Amino acid sequence: MLNSRASIIGYESPAADPLPCCCSADPRLLTPKAGILPSLEDLLFYTIAEGQEKIPAHKFTTALKATGLRTGDPRLKECMEMLKVTLKTTSDGALDRHLFKKCVQSNIVLLTQAFRKKFVIPDFQSFTSHIDEIYESAKKLSGGQVADYIPQLAKFSSDLWAVSLCTVDGQRHTVGDTKVPFCLQSCVKPLKYSIAVHDHGTEYVHRFIGKEPSGLRFNKLFLNEDDKPHNPMVNAGAIVCTSLLKVKAFHFPSVMNFMKKLAGNEYVGFSNATFQSERMSGDRNFAIGYYLKEKKCFPEGTDMTAILDLYFQLCSIEVTCESASVMAATLANGGFCPITGERVLNPEAVQNTLSLMHSCGMYDFSGQFAFHVGLPAKSGVAGGILLVVPNVMGIMCWSPPLDKLGNSVRGIQFCTDLVQLCNFHNYDNLRHFAKKLDPRREGGDQRQQPIGPLDYKSLQQELALNDSVWKKVSPAEVDSDLSTTVVYRMKQQ
Repeated sequence: MLNSRASIIGYESPAADPLPCCCSADPRLLTPKAGILPSLEDLLFYTIAEGQEKIPAHKFTTALKATGLRTGDPRLKECMEMLKVTLKTTSDGALDRHLFKKCVQSNIVLLTQAFRKKFVIPDFQSFTSHIDEIYESAKKLSGGQVADYIPQLAKFSSDLWAVSLCTVDGQRHTVGDTKVPFCLQSCVKPLKYSIAVHDHGTEYVHRFIGKEPSGLRFNKLFLNEDDKPHNPMVNAGAIVCTSLLKVKAFHFPSVMNFMKKLAGNEYVGFSNATFQSERMSGDRNFAIGYYLKEKKCFPEGTDMTAILDLYFQLCSIEVTCESASVMAATLANGGFCPITGERVLNPEAVQNTLSLMHSCGMYDFSGQFAFHVGLPAKSGVAGGILLVVPNVMGIMCWSPPLDKLGNSVRGIQFCTDLVQLCNFHNYDNLRHFAKKLDPRREGGDQRQQPIGPLDYKSLQQELALNDSVWKKVSPAEVDSDLSTTVVYRMKQQ
């Protein structure tokens, strides 16, 4: 371990006293006269190279995947494209320090944080091994019935079972039939509600829709004492919510574009067969629509039949488990899509949506789910459960067999087992509940949230003043070029 006075070749603290380990990076201590800071690219190279002069490309990508990042992550596009071009110029498929720097420099801050285990789930491989175990346990369940009141849904096999997750840092994991498309059905309800609030604001939306659980079946012809639908998670509320999208000419292509942004431009499609099936078997929803029209629940001038068409279309939007997990992660991340960095929803829309998912999202099982799982979620009759762990991750579980309340049998079991293992329940005590695993911790330390945006310079300065991240490199690894020499390798904390 270094002493705190001289951590890097050419670097000296200008102060007479040793620099304390807990000291924050003060720009005044790191003027050009103070010496040369190591480049983040060199730190990353020596960390991965482990004493070798070159890094095989497959070793880099394998190490990258172990952090939870994918090579296809949109944020790493420049890095991966440069890696592909660079490998064409090498005979052995390996990168020396200079070629490595050329490849990673466009995405170095993200990569440095990944390899320092500074993402929300530091030990990602350990965590995902638990996810796989819970998945396998739920896979053994054989109960439930595939929904058949919409004929197109009845065609899905009861054996299909998939789980995908995406963290707020863009770490990804999938297991099972995660690339099979299925329709969102009622899982679209919180998403279109979030669009309505994002577009109109809370006050306007809730002139037309309530906020309370109904205590009744999701497709009941029933309104609250103010002649409003109880909430946007039941059919009556979702139909009225659909009319609010139409107020500002939010036609189906516009909503689809919004959904694609929520999913980080991953797969979002449309099942015309399901749409036609919904429309042909939608007598109850037509009855609800006419009841809402009689009670003047829609904005003035609403074409109720056109609204029902859009309602059926939105239920027929297709996703995969993988793309839907990004949608859930966008809600978990305060409206920012984790894999694109784009602000898709404002904080007001996200907060309202998660609140209503928590209280009303699981049909007549909402109270039980809030009690036992304690997380915002929304289920759909296609077998999906959209689950949000706020500030941590989004999860999509999908398995067509449903229980008597319309929720996926395997999905409910997965969510329950997850919260029994990990302290993700909203009311788990993070400090004293020692019986549960906290995936957000590593080595017993709580993850520190960065203050403000993280850039190259601030990260470089943080590392330069933090003794605990350095590990001495053998003399053979020291280059004579002091402008790029790094004599201490970054430790994975």
